[in-house]
Amino acid sequence: MTFTHRYVALGDSFTEGVGDRDPKLPNGVRGWADRVAEQLMLADADWGYANLAIRGRKLRQVIEEQLEPALALRPTLVTLYAGGNDILRPSVDIDALMGMYDGGVARLVDSGADVVLFTGFDSAGSAVFGKTRGRTAIYNEWVREIADRRGAKIVDYWRLREFQDWRYWDEDRLHMSAAGHTLMAKRVLEVLQHDDLIELPELPALATLSRRESLAANARWAREHLGPWLGRRLRGVSSGDSLRPKYPELTSLAPRS
Repeated sequence: MTFTHRYVALGDSFTEGVGDRDPKLPNGVRGWADRVAEQLMLADADWGYANLAIRGRKLRQVIEEQLEPALALRPTLVTLYAGGNDILRPSVDIDALMGMYDGGVARLVDSGADVVLFTGFDSAGSAVFGKTRGRTAIYNEWVREIADRRGAKIVDYWRLREFQDWRYWDEDRLHMSAAGHTLMAKRVLEVLQHDDLIELPELPALATLSRRESLAANARWAREHLGPWLGRRLRGVSSGDSLRPKYPELTSLAPRS
C-alpha cells in the first residue's frame, strides 16, 4: 500500500512501548508511538506507520541499525529517542555519542522529514537512577542544541513535571506505565500541533505506606527488577536481543480507545 504521509519511530524501549502491555500486539506492547500513529490515522487514513525501536538498544545501535531502514521508508515524520541506555552504563562519553546522534539527525532532516527529538527524563526522584541525573542534563543540552541547529522539534521530557508522579510509571520504575504512555502521546501530539481524542485514564489513589511497607516494596523491586537488570548488564546481554521491530514496514493501525 502507498501512503502519502509516513511516520517512522526510532529508538529503544521508550519508543517500542515497554510498560504499556498488550499481549495481542507485536512484542506484547503498545506505547505512545502507536497511540500517536492511531490519532494521525484517525484524522487522515493516508498515514502509514513503522516502529523500528527495540528495547535495550544503545545510541550507536539505534543509528547503525535503524537509520538506513527508516530512510528507505521515505518518512515524512520521524521521532527519535536514543541514549538513555548509554547514560545508565558505568561510563559513557556523551560528547562522542552526541556527534553520532547529530549526524543521524542531520540525515533525517535532510531527507525532508519533520523530525521530533526528546530530552531525557529528570530522575531526581529515583534513589537509584537519580545518580545519572547530571549525565542526563548534559545529554539534554546536546539534544536542545542539535534540535536548534538542525531545525528539529523537541519534546522536552525533562520539563514535563507531571511525570514526576510515579503513578505514570510501571512497576519496574524504569519505564512508563500505560497511563504514562498515554500522557506522552498527548504531549507529542501537542508538539506536532495535532488535535487528538485521547482520554487520559484516571490515576489510582496514592498509596500511603508505612516505613516497613516501603522497605518491603523496595526490597521486592530490587529482587524482581533491579537485580535482573543489573545481571543482564554484567553478562552483556539485553532483553531485546531476540526481538525484531514491532512494525518494520509501513502499516495502518485501527484506532483504539
